[in-house]
Amino acid sequence: MSQKRPEKVFRVGFVSASVFAHDVEIDGSKRTMRSVSLQKRYLDGEEVKYTSSFNLAELPQAIRVMDLAQRYVEAREAEVQLSD
Repeated sequence: MSQKRPEKVFRVGFVSASVFAHDVEIDGSKRTMRSVSLQKRYLDGEEVKYTSSFNLAELPQAIRVMDLAQRYVEAREAEVQLSD
């Protein structure tokens, strides 16, 4: 099964927040809802891995990318799409 690519990615150091867009139908009208995935990239030997655990030094980076993602999602979901 292929995974959907993120709509937008925010990265500070090795910490990233990925925004995914999902189209849904609500009361007969189509809307785009967004979700955010937070992760950290690290090396295990020579293998690249990802985790959702953060140490104290990485928390400011996690907070910053989540803030950027929140602002992005708020701006996209605040836009009103006018229909013809």
